[in-house]
Amino acid sequence: MSLKELVGQTTTLTVARKADFGYFLTDGTEDVLLHKNETSRDFEEGEQVEVFLYVDSEGRTTASTVIPEVAVGRYAWVKVTDVKADIGVFLDLGLQKDILLGKDDLPSHTSVWPKEGDMVYITLRVNRNYLLYAKLASDQVIKEMAVKATRSDFNKNIQGYIYRTAKVGSWIYTLEGFKGFIHESQRRQEPRLGEKVEGRIIDIKEDGTINVSLLARKQDSLDLDAAHIYEYLMTRNGAMPYTDKSMPEDILERFGLSKAAFKRALGKLMKEGRVYQEGGWTYEKKLQ
Repeated sequence: MSLKELVGQTTTLTVARKADFGYFLTDGTEDVLLHKNETSRDFEEGEQVEVFLYVDSEGRTTASTVIPEVAVGRYAWVKVTDVKADIGVFLDLGLQKDILLGKDDLPSHTSVWPKEGDMVYITLRVNRNYLLYAKLASDQVIKEMAVKATRSDFNKNIQGYIYRTAKVGSWIYTLEGFKGFIHESQRRQEPRLGEKVEGRIIDIKEDGTINVSLLARKQDSLDLDAAHIYEYLMTRNGAMPYTDKSMPEDILERFGLSKAAFKRALGKLMKEGRVYQEGGWTYEKKLQ
């Protein structure tokens, strides 16, 4: 087996000779460079070294004593370091060269692509030219590593990372190891692939997977909606042409709220003595 066939994997090689810029390692047949930038220690000729093999930017097989958590056939969470709309996103494996997760493996809409700092669960694949690329974990891979939630987990707050997105909803893997689904009705906006989100468990399925809501709990949501309405009112010098009699479509367009949610929030502000309605308008109630 040639060293190129071991690209994306870990192997043990022998130090054949030293050079000013690093070490040449051998398997007895082929040599490969371990650049001094890819190791933090010194080696002697004849010493055996465990290394990770990859192809550098010039197409040469190269070695690193940095052993990434991820490899061909092995999965890990890795951090996004850069985003290029024309080709995809780059991921940090700890090597001198970041790995590309290509645009063909990302959502069709760039608005839900990962951003720098997001985390994605991947393995590595090698193309015909022995170049390494990232490959997202499939739903089956997530399913196999997930733990089952129990009824005692119902209504718990959770955090997790989005590992798959679609118009109908988003799929999440929580810090506890639960596999979950977020229906589009349970989010204010579609989260990004790789984004860390917070929510709560609203249902537990027979197979131990969960349904999650990213919406605030009712009282929290009411507080947020009321604050949103009041802030808008203040941008209009304390007067706005919206009341609990306004058309639902007008409320939705302006505030992103259903009429029922708008009425609850407006009612809260009126009960607190912060606003009043008159003549089809809502006004700030000035303190006496």
